Amino acid sequence: MNYVKIILDNIISNYEHPSLSQSTILAVLFMVLILSLLEFAVYRLVSHRSFYNKSFNIALAILPFFIATIILSLQSNLVITLGTIGALAIIRFRTAIKNPTDMLYLLWSIHIGITCGCQLYELAVATFIIVTILLLVFEKVNLGKKPFVLVFHADNQKEAELTGILSANTRSHRIKSRNYTANGTDFVVEISTDNTEALASALKNAGIGKLSIIEYDSDDLL
Repeated sequence: MNYVKIILDNIISNYEHPSLSQSTILAVLFMVLILSLLEFAVYRLVSHRSFYNKSFNIALAILPFFIATIILSLQSNLVITLGTIGALAIIRFRTAIKNPTDMLYLLWSIHIGITCGCQLYELAVATFIIVTILLLVFEKVNLGKKPFVLVFHADNQKEAELTGILSANTRSHRIKSRNYTANGTDFVVEISTDNTEALASALKNAGIGKLSIIEYDSDDLL
């Protein structure tokens, strides 16, 4: 029992004499401000326009302030520590995240708050630099070509001929859908090619009067 009492007395004495000062608090908040603004800029730069959410980006920039101040509070008082742990244990967040990469940015904001709140500024800055470089590199590196979507209408008897034309004028192709009608078939084909004009000319020579080639931003590479 004496050992337990000694341990409890040491813990309580540490909390009764916090080492936090105004300069420490201001330094933590300043570092959180700088890194949060930089993360805000990185998320805006790297994220695709179709997935960009300004409200989510603002939340990413503000979240580290709450995390950092919570960490500072936990260092100052034992009662606050126990109360914060109990409060966080009953909070549930049910907002769905559409883009899996957003989970990375959310964890990044929490990391900024925790590391700055613990005054581990070198770790926070080093992690920020490495993560930013990796995000920019992975954003620019593509292992394949972005596909096109080819949409056209053809007679039912010409499917074999058109398949040969696609094979000859594209690196790869994949028929996504066929819509059968009384006048023929509407094709939607995903293709990868460097010369869309040659493909369009070959299809027109085969009797295709109207076609559309659409370039779109997709994570699927052909």
